[in-house]
Amino acid sequence: MTVLFALATSLLWGFADFGGGLLTRRTPALTVVVTSQLLTLPVLGGIVLATGAWREADARLWFAVAAGFVGPVAMLSFYRALALGPMGVVSPLGSLGVVVPLGVGLVLGERPGLVQVAGIAVAVAGVVLAGGPQLRGAPVQRQAVLLTLVAAVGFGAVMTLISQASGTVTGLFLALFVQRVSNVAGGGTALLLRSRRGAPLLPAGDGARVLVRALPALAFVGLADVAANGTYALAAQHGPVTVAAVLASLYPVVTALAARGVLRERLARVQAAGAGLALLGTVLLATG
Repeated sequence: MTVLFALATSLLWGFADFGGGLLTRRTPALTVVVTSQLLTLPVLGGIVLATGAWREADARLWFAVAAGFVGPVAMLSFYRALALGPMGVVSPLGSLGVVVPLGVGLVLGERPGLVQVAGIAVAVAGVVLAGGPQLRGAPVQRQAVLLTLVAAVGFGAVMTLISQASGTVTGLFLALFVQRVSNVAGGGTALLLRSRRGAPLLPAGDGARVLVRALPALAFVGLADVAANGTYALAAQHGPVTVAAVLASLYPVVTALAARGVLRERLARVQAAGAGLALLGTVLLATG
């Protein structure tokens, strides 16, 4: 079950990142983050009420609160780094957040077998290569590298925190709802501060109309992201965190393949090789 849940996580995060990346071409990144998360609240709130998950509130929800405030910081840092570029460096570096849950798993006493260690190494190498690392061309700005590392640590921290926020499926619904409330609270405060400084919050031109038309896509991004957090938490609860974290971090491969299928972006040889290695690593982890 760990493998299935973790692979579902990578699919959901991959499509969410692809959709979010497209949306930020016209809409400010912070607006995309806050609006997409806001649209998930009615759905999650309804699930919490229908399942009675609110009865399972306990001290572990503080992990969800922390994940909710760390998440927007990581996402905004990542989008800003992508804007500074080059993407060929930023994208694979962002996936290195897997080091955080991997380290936590090892500290907690998890010891993967030899085949799983090989699978982890192959899968991580595949993820980095699938991002299409740029070895030549324009130099990388120091700010872009720093922002990407901040984002990577943030993504890894969210994975770790949300996996600790609940021990049951219904409790997980409540944890995800609390996480999203924190997302919106933190992001909404940042939006308010930006508006006071005169920063644009809507797309250029007829901003309000463009945003309304984008609501279905924003809802998809938000729901895919929250579902990915949920499937990752289930993966981490049903098996080794070291395995769940690596398989969940295959999402850059999914994003690259989505760009190939939808935008007709051609995969470089190094990206195709990376995708193959990621699949090989998945097989090793699944069979180890």
